[in-house]
Amino acid sequence: MNDLNRVLYVEDDPDIQAVAVMALEAVAGLTVQACDSGAEALAVALEFAPDLIVLDVMMPGMDGPTTLARLRELPTLADTPVVFVTAKTEAAEVERFLGLGALAVITKPFDPMQLGAQLRSIWQHDQAGRGQ
Repeated sequence: MNDLNRVLYVEDDPDIQAVAVMALEAVAGLTVQACDSGAEALAVALEFAPDLIVLDVMMPGMDGPTTLARLRELPTLADTPVVFVTAKTEAAEVERFLGLGALAVITKPFDPMQLGAQLRSIWQHDQAGRGQ
């Protein structure tokens, strides 16, 4: 099974982004490319070649679901696993995000010390399901 190494993290709130990136790099040992908008994610995603994409749902300009749809148009990223992060956790919202193709929805506020372990668990479950 492949291991999770490269995470594209898209979050418009600089404080949340800084804490998450620090936790993912320092605690989880991941390589992280942080973006503060969907447009920036689209600009760097192909070259970065992430194993997993983490998208904030509510962002100005291009929100997380729109960013996901645009990323899916890129052939090399069409199957890259995606996790949404949001404060909107009503069951209908979570179902909608999963219906868009996300593997999981992580609720804000999240525990930064557990974020890497959460992402690895989601990643491993997905890889096992793919028979990797």
